[in-house]
Amino acid sequence: MREKFRAWTESLETFALDVIFERRQGKRAALFRSFLFLLSRLFLTGVKIRRFLYNVRLLRDATLGVQIIAVGNLTVGGTGKTPVVEKLARELKDQGRNVAILSRGYRSKPPPLTRRILNRLLFRTETEPPRVVSDGKSLLLDSEAAGDEPFMLASNLKDVVVLVDKDRVKSGRYAIEKFGCDTLLLDDGFQYWKLAGRRQDIVLVDAQQPFGNCHLLPRGTLREPPSHLARAHAIFITKSNGQTAPLRRMLSEYNPRAGIIECVHHPLYLEDVFTGERKKLDVLKGAQVAALSGIAQPESFEESLVKLGAELVYVKRFADHHRFTQQELLNAINRSKIRQARMIVTTQKDAVRFPKLDRRDLPIYFMRVEIRIVRGAADFQECLRRICFR
Repeated sequence: MREKFRAWTESLETFALDVIFERRQGKRAALFRSFLFLLSRLFLTGVKIRRFLYNVRLLRDATLGVQIIAVGNLTVGGTGKTPVVEKLARELKDQGRNVAILSRGYRSKPPPLTRRILNRLLFRTETEPPRVVSDGKSLLLDSEAAGDEPFMLASNLKDVVVLVDKDRVKSGRYAIEKFGCDTLLLDDGFQYWKLAGRRQDIVLVDAQQPFGNCHLLPRGTLREPPSHLARAHAIFITKSNGQTAPLRRMLSEYNPRAGIIECVHHPLYLEDVFTGERKKLDVLKGAQVAALSGIAQPESFEESLVKLGAELVYVKRFADHHRFTQQELLNAINRSKIRQARMIVTTQKDAVRFPKLDRRDLPIYFMRVEIRIVRGAADFQECLRRICFR
């Protein structure tokens, strides 16, 4: 039943995205888009009212007495946020900060339904401590309990605390009291206004699709209007192709004070999903490869494989955050073999959601990437200086 419900929700999500981005035509799709546009106007009103209530202090924020760095997007998904959070955490750790990453754990395993219902009926607030994905020494949760991004961050950052909780004021206090952290990184935190104080806001903008289709949710993918970039202290242009002059001018008009940093997702190596064996990227040159992914913008991943010399003979895409089953992996292996692929390549974000497989007659690798700054290095160092020496 659970698998059927998941498949239904993913197919509904795929249909909605096809309508939003006008990949579906016809009267029904046009009518649905008109309905979504009306909802987006209501959504915009709600965003403005919420921001106003925080500005006039009718909704209260909290200060914890430590440095807060909120990393987020204007759009929903697909900007390559997780590697940027990883780079910031590593740089801050290297400069002597005791860092904790606070995530809400999107699509992580929630508490049992019976306990949630009982808490609501008895008007009880959730008193459980945050889920500790990593205590800065050991990995303590799997990807299902933690969520794929927190698990991936904890796997790559062995000496950084990673906590999951919707209430990041609570998880921030826990990080300070339990682990002595002095710097809190809010993963996907640009719209999280409950935590204020000594705060730096860093916004990511995808060079390929800066503002999606320029409509707000649910007609588009914007969470806030582009004019709200004015709150940012620094702006990262991700997936830069070097042809960003018009975008930089536009961003400077919205926010002339923020430093603009351009970066790319630089591939490092391939790693076997199940054995941990690493391969140099040279193995992709001239190789027939199958690409398997469940991310918001799979095109960037597939293009990176082609740039590295791979010949894509089979491509399979799933919905963002899709949790793979054994049968789905076996089907991908069988179809890849029919197309004479020598290997299957996926993303690290997807790999953490793979189940164990007994049969592996075709190797499955994930591509390890890191953020590399290609322009605005001085602005990046200034951003770090403000955090570390404020």
